[in-house]
Amino acid sequence: MTDVQSGITGDQRHDAQTLWDYHHLHHPLRPCDAAIGLGGHDLGVAACAAELYHRGLFPVLVFSGGRSRVHPERAPGGEAVRFRERALELGVPEDVILVEPDATNTGENISLSRAVLASAGIAVRSVLLITVPPVERRAFATCCRQWPGVEVVCASAPGELGEYVRAIGDEKDVIDMLVGELQRVVEYPRRGFAIAQPVPDDVRAAYERLRSAGFDSRLVKD
Repeated sequence: MTDVQSGITGDQRHDAQTLWDYHHLHHPLRPCDAAIGLGGHDLGVAACAAELYHRGLFPVLVFSGGRSRVHPERAPGGEAVRFRERALELGVPEDVILVEPDATNTGENISLSRAVLASAGIAVRSVLLITVPPVERRAFATCCRQWPGVEVVCASAPGELGEYVRAIGDEKDVIDMLVGELQRVVEYPRRGFAIAQPVPDDVRAAYERLRSAGFDSRLVKD
């Protein structure tokens, strides 16, 4: 059955759920030497970082990200700056937060944040990556490539796919993102951007169906 208002079918939502479940790593959370909040337009990253700081999971936090190319109007001063503002509102002390304001992609989020931490004299053997739910797996794979030898733990705000869709307000955009992230998980190891991740057959099949159905606005073009 198709939702007349959205044009999205029940089968497509099922495929989206398959991708959503795959992108989540479900890492057990534990204390790490530092955390990195990866930039984006979703302030849920800053809220999640604040919650995890108050739980005592890290002593220092880097927010990384320049101006958004997707939604620049949501953070005119840059993603990292906006995230810092939100974390301060949520009670994270100012001296805990470092800002990396130049990254334009996930690889730069990692490499530039690593440089910021090194400049601050902070030794990092374990890092907690905080991101939006659909980016967990790719963030992990990217960090493992960019920062070998460091233990990587991933976290995102808890919640179901339906909750995330309601928070973003655009179901097609969320499904497009899930599809685009799967493409990157597959393609980026070939380009040297990330380590390879196993992709089950049912995940590949869901991706192909959604891509063929036109959920393709977040795909990387060759």
